[in-house]
Amino acid sequence: MQLRGLILSGGSGTRLRPLTYTSAKQLVPVANKPVLFYGIEAMVAAGIEDISIIISPQTGDEIRSVAGDGAQWGVRIHYVVQDEPLGLAHAVLTAEASLESQPFAMYLGDNLLRDGIASFADRFRETRPEALILLQHVPNPSQYGVAELEDGRVVRLTEKPAEPKSDLALVGVYMFQPSIFDACRAIEPSPRGELEIADAIQTLIDRGLAVEPHIVTGWWKDTGQWADMMEANRLVLDAVERSVEGEVHDSHVEGRVVLSPGARLERCRVRGPVAIGAGAVVRDAYIGPYTAIGPGCHIDHCEIENSIILEGSIVADLDVRLEGSLIGRNVRVRRTQSKPKAYRLLVGDNSEIKIP
Repeated sequence: MQLRGLILSGGSGTRLRPLTYTSAKQLVPVANKPVLFYGIEAMVAAGIEDISIIISPQTGDEIRSVAGDGAQWGVRIHYVVQDEPLGLAHAVLTAEASLESQPFAMYLGDNLLRDGIASFADRFRETRPEALILLQHVPNPSQYGVAELEDGRVVRLTEKPAEPKSDLALVGVYMFQPSIFDACRAIEPSPRGELEIADAIQTLIDRGLAVEPHIVTGWWKDTGQWADMMEANRLVLDAVERSVEGEVHDSHVEGRVVLSPGARLERCRVRGPVAIGAGAVVRDAYIGPYTAIGPGCHIDHCEIENSIILEGSIVADLDVRLEGSLIGRNVRVRRTQSKPKAYRLLVGDNSEIKIP
């Protein structure tokens, strides 16, 4: 059975503002790679060759320009505009023509799964249920769609219940047969005005159709919030392998460090896991674990740890270590005359900050 792919990248990313005032949340990088790319790569690894990406009118052009036609991954990418964010089931209906009524895998574009989706896609092809859903035990199920199981079968799905009946959250990956389109058409908007995919899957269950659950044992992250983005960066960096292709001058590089071609270290100490993007210049600095420095950044006379610095930013002359920070593109962070004891920053794109 040949699967198509559907990646949802139309959300506005309000929980990641101010970064998402100027960029799609799915393009915010984790370990120097846009979150969206992890979803595309997961689909490629699952043998999917045609991928439809849901985009919004506001951020669609940016996503098109970055992801292109899919040639860089050897796949075909098609773009579908969802005029308003009216729910995941609405997105499925919006993409129906692009998917050509074929079985498909759906992946939320701001999600990351450590082990990808290849094994789940193989299972779906083998057992051919009407839907296959991924679940994970979570400490805060009221923030997710929640599944109730009886004897290993899915009996009920509820979107963000006030009093959850289980701790099994719907992970943002689903496999569907074409019957999901009729199920999406059969439901009404929820109290928050959206067509919920949980309600559509519940319709399949109520019709006696097979919905197969699989519990994810590896890590899964929804990167929709700042803290989740930082945690995802740590998890991905934990798996990198050392690759020092840039220039190293009078510097000590320790552990799993990715130094991209064109990057340059001068009189630095770098302790991995760390990723430093192409063309970045780091001088007289300490770069500590779980830091990702984007392409073209300039880092001078400072210490940075457990942080994400996006493309083209400058961080210089800081006497106190910068840590736990997410800094946007083309930001300038410099020290002035006063002596602050610590810094913790969430900074949007094209900003300039002078710290007293």
